[in-house]
Amino acid sequence: MSIISTRFAGTRSVLVELSDLDSVLALGALLEASPLPGQVDVLAAASTLFIKTDGWASAQKISAAVLAMELGSAPADAGSLVEVPVYYDGEDLDEVARLTGLSVEGVVNAHSQQTWRAAFGGFAPGFAYLLGENQLLNVPRRDTPRKVVPSGAVALAGDYSAVYPRQSPGGWQLIGHTDAVLWDLDRPNPALIRPQDRVRFIPSRTSLQVAPAQAAAPAPAAPASAHGTLLVVDPGLQSLIQDLGRPGFGNLGVSAAGSADTGAASQANRLVGNKSSSALIENLMGSLTLQAAGDQVLAVSGAEAEIAIVPVEDDEFHEERLVPMNTPFALLDGETVTLTPLGQGLRSYIAVRGGIDVAPVLGSRSTDSMSGIGPAPLTRGSVLPVGAVHGAHVVGNPEPSTLPVPDEDGVYTLRISAGPRDDWFGDAGLARLTGQVWKVSAESNRVGVRLALGEDATALERTRSGELASEGVAMGALQVPPSGLPVLFLADHPVTGGYPVIAGVIAEDLGAAAQLPPGAGIRFALIDPHAHHVSHAARATGSRTL
Repeated sequence: MSIISTRFAGTRSVLVELSDLDSVLALGALLEASPLPGQVDVLAAASTLFIKTDGWASAQKISAAVLAMELGSAPADAGSLVEVPVYYDGEDLDEVARLTGLSVEGVVNAHSQQTWRAAFGGFAPGFAYLLGENQLLNVPRRDTPRKVVPSGAVALAGDYSAVYPRQSPGGWQLIGHTDAVLWDLDRPNPALIRPQDRVRFIPSRTSLQVAPAQAAAPAPAAPASAHGTLLVVDPGLQSLIQDLGRPGFGNLGVSAAGSADTGAASQANRLVGNKSSSALIENLMGSLTLQAAGDQVLAVSGAEAEIAIVPVEDDEFHEERLVPMNTPFALLDGETVTLTPLGQGLRSYIAVRGGIDVAPVLGSRSTDSMSGIGPAPLTRGSVLPVGAVHGAHVVGNPEPSTLPVPDEDGVYTLRISAGPRDDWFGDAGLARLTGQVWKVSAESNRVGVRLALGEDATALERTRSGELASEGVAMGALQVPPSGLPVLFLADHPVTGGYPVIAGVIAEDLGAAAQLPPGAGIRFALIDPHAHHVSHAARATGSRTL
C-alpha cells in the first residue's frame, strides 16, 4: 500500500493518488484520527483521497505532509448486510445489455446475484459507491448527464452500482428503481448504506412505486421572538436561507452548501453588525418583498436592486422612500421593503441585524438545493424569526459593490489554476479553455454554471480515452463531460464527480462566478497559484517586490 502522488485541485484542495482502495481507507482513517492543520474535509474515492483545506498555504503544507506519511492497514470490515428491493425497469437497461453483451435477464441476474461492498460515500447524502465482486456490469457513464434522475433510481457506472437518494442530475446508466429510503435525518444514522456495508439487491416480482423526490425539510414554525420577525410577502423567483455552510460532512455525501457569493453575503452581514456566519436571505434576480414585525436593521448586497420602503398604511407622516444598496437601513415595525431588480448581478443578499434564527441542520442554517438538507425555500407567508445581537457589533458604514465588472466587450474574466486532471486535455486543451469566450447557459443553478459555446468557440477534447474513477471535487472545479462543455461547480455541487476536472476557479473569484447571469460571456485566465498568492500576501502586508 502506498501514496503515488499529490495534485493541487484549485487553490484550496489536494488530490492524493494512491495505489489501491485499501490505501485510500488507511489514509482516510489516519486523517480522521489526527486531522492536519488547515484540514477542512476529506473525501475518499476508489483510488484517491480529496482533502479540502482553509487556504493555499495549508494546501501546500498538507500536500508535503501526506507524502511523508506511512500507511498502516486498512480498517477492518465492520459493516452490516443491507438488502434493497429493486424493480428492474430502468431506462438504460437495454443499453446496459448491449454494452455488456448480456441479455436483459442476464443483466438483472448479474446485478442481483452478487454482494456489493460500500466502498465510500459521495455525490449526494446517502449515495454510496458499491463495488461488485466481478466486472460483468462494467459500463461507461452516459455521454451527456441527465438533468434529472428520479429518487430511488438504481444505476451502474464503471465497476460501481448505486442508488440515487433523491432527485438530482446524474450521468449513470439507470437499470431499475427502489422505494428504500437511502437518507433520513430522523434516523440515528441518516445513511441507510454506510462505508464498509455489504449490499444485496433483491429483485421485486411486483412493480414498486417510483419514490417521490424528497423535498427540502420544511422550515419549522417560527417561535415567538423577543427580537421580532420578517414576513415574506413575496419570495420572488427563489429565496433561500444561507450562511457559510456545513463543511466536514463530505464522506456522508453532504456538500458544504452555504452562500454562493460569500463576499456579498459577508458584506451584508458586516453592514448590519452581524458575524459573517449569521444566516441571511439569498435571493435570485433581486425580486423580494418583506415586512417587519418589530424595528429591524437590514442591508442588501450583491445583485443590484431598487430598494423601496413602504410605511404602514395609517402612518400619514411618512412616505415611501428609497434606500441605497450596500448600506444599512432601518425597517420599522409594520413597514414593508420591496426589492426590484436593476439588471446587474444574479444573487442579492439580505441581512437583518441579529441574523435569521431558524433551527440549524448538521450545524448550519443553509439550504442545500441539491441534497434537500436545511430550510425549505421561502414561500409567501414564511415567517423568519430574528435572532439576538450578541456582543458589541456595530452597524457598518456604506461600502462599494462587490459585483464583478466586465471588460469593454462585456466579457467577465475568471482566474483559474490548472488541474488536477488537465493532463486529460493537454496543453492544447488548456489553450482552448483560455483562448475563447464561453457563455453562461440558462440551465445553470446553485449546483453549477453550465457553459455553452461563445461565437467561434469549440468544445474541449480529451487526449486520452477511458473513464475516470469518481473522485472528490471542490467548489470552482471546471468538470468536463464527454460533450466537452465544462460545468463550473458552485456551492451545492456534488462532493464527488466522475468527469475530469481541467482547472479550478481560484477562491477569490468564486463570488464573481456566482453572480454571472445566463448569457454572460466568460474568459478564463490561467495563473500560477504560488506566484499569485505570494503577490497577494506582499500587497496585504505592504511589501514591495523588486
